Amino acid sequence: MHTRAKGNIAEERGCEFLRKKGVRIIDRNVYNRFGEIDIIAMQGNILRFVEVKSAASYEQAVYNITPSKLQKLHRTIQSYLQKKRLDCDYCIDALIVWDGGIEWIENITL
Repeated sequence: MHTRAKGNIAEERGCEFLRKKGVRIIDRNVYNRFGEIDIIAMQGNILRFVEVKSAASYEQAVYNITPSKLQKLHRTIQSYLQKKRLDCDYCIDALIVWDGGIEWIENITL
């Protein structure tokens, strides 16, 4: 299976996981010149930008969230907020999807 197909499966699992937690999915796979946002969701009055990482093990997946990836994601989010003219509270989350399950890491920062 190709990497993109595996990523799509992980994102679908992640969306279902978030929905079960009461999170409303707003958009997926949002691209701009800086990069991609995997999932944009709303929980209460907080806009959540969710980075999905998947691998065979938790450790392999979580170590793919690098400082450079977070910087790129931050630029992508800022561009998205400007384009949509949004001024709201938001956070960056990670969903770690591996063969053993899913872990939601809320409010990851640089």
